Amino acid sequence: MKILFAHQNFPGQYLHLARHLGAMPGNEVVFITQRNDAVLPGVKKIVYKPHRGITQKQHHYLSDTESSLLNAQAVVRIALGLKQSGFTPDVMLGHNGWGEIWYLKDVFPNTPLIGYFEFFYHFTGADVGFDPEEKLNFDVALSVRTKNLGNLLGLNTADLGQTPTEWQRSTYPALYQPKLNVIHEGIDTQIAVPDANARFTILDIGIDLTRDDEVVTYVARNLEPYRGFSVFMRSLPAILEKSPNAHVLIVGGDEVKYGQRLPDGQTHRLKMLAELGSSLDLSRVHFLGRLPYTTYLKVLQVSRVHVYLTFPFVLSWSMLESMAAGCLLVASKTAPVEEVICEGKNGFLVDFFSAEQIAHRVVDALMAGKDGYSDIRKNARRTIIEKYDLQTICLPAQLELLQRVV
Repeated sequence: MKILFAHQNFPGQYLHLARHLGAMPGNEVVFITQRNDAVLPGVKKIVYKPHRGITQKQHHYLSDTESSLLNAQAVVRIALGLKQSGFTPDVMLGHNGWGEIWYLKDVFPNTPLIGYFEFFYHFTGADVGFDPEEKLNFDVALSVRTKNLGNLLGLNTADLGQTPTEWQRSTYPALYQPKLNVIHEGIDTQIAVPDANARFTILDIGIDLTRDDEVVTYVARNLEPYRGFSVFMRSLPAILEKSPNAHVLIVGGDEVKYGQRLPDGQTHRLKMLAELGSSLDLSRVHFLGRLPYTTYLKVLQVSRVHVYLTFPFVLSWSMLESMAAGCLLVASKTAPVEEVICEGKNGFLVDFFSAEQIAHRVVDALMAGKDGYSDIRKNARRTIIEKYDLQTICLPAQLELLQRVV
């Protein structure tokens, strides 16, 4: 079978599927992307770049759309070259978020296309306006509606769609929901596992942490308000005061991927450190930046309690991986977290904006000891195995979807 993927951040959500297909004898797998540093065995990667940047001083509603349009043009040029060379895929898969799939059907009209759709933007009921401190005006509503131009074009182009959670599917217009199949890309529960003997060493200060220690963990791709970083930081003074032996491990970069960016040179990490000042014992708060996957898993495996917070937005892989690793989860009572977490059964839910609730739950978990709430930890892992396991649930569902369209 000939398979064509498109995703600007190779391999993105297609890591497991592309690896599986690339390993199958007889398959020819081509992946169009902007990323040139990663590789997968059996997958031929073709790197593209937009031929120019977006137009300056254009209408600000259209900047995201033009950026995606430039991506789509670059991808379609590669697709035309593939067709001229004799490569016609049996199936195409791509993430719609950056426009790359928009014109693929114009090159290969008889090849089925499965689009990956993460989120349909709304002025109310989701991320925009969730923070009561966010100042909105009517112009934002119009901008958000226009931002969905690419969503609508992709929905009209793809033969079928994939989305990772029921709530994310529900954000799309009812007209298109029958086209969207809820299939998570999957958690490898053979790698993300509890490890009673795990150790995590902070080399520069010589601290060696294990499951015997009172470790609080927080993970996000970037330390930003969308993932509750500000609220989490405000919970730390109380946590550290009431738990004098606790250490806090914070994983994530300083960029801003979601929401408004800060002025140049500023980060949310520095902003919160300035706000909290001397109330924060920095000898026990450790900013680790971004970590290799195996190192990141060690952080989860030594965790006594893991905090995951998010706006009503795209669900992070890290939350599901923390559950697979047997973490005791304190998570925000927001969609789509509530789709996974049942209060008191496989985790605890707190008010996203309440630093006091977060601190109370974390301190309670620390005081319970390393074996405290063991049933909840086991239930958390069981949830992932039964609903999100890569090998038994998610990969078979993705392959079935692929075979269906072929």
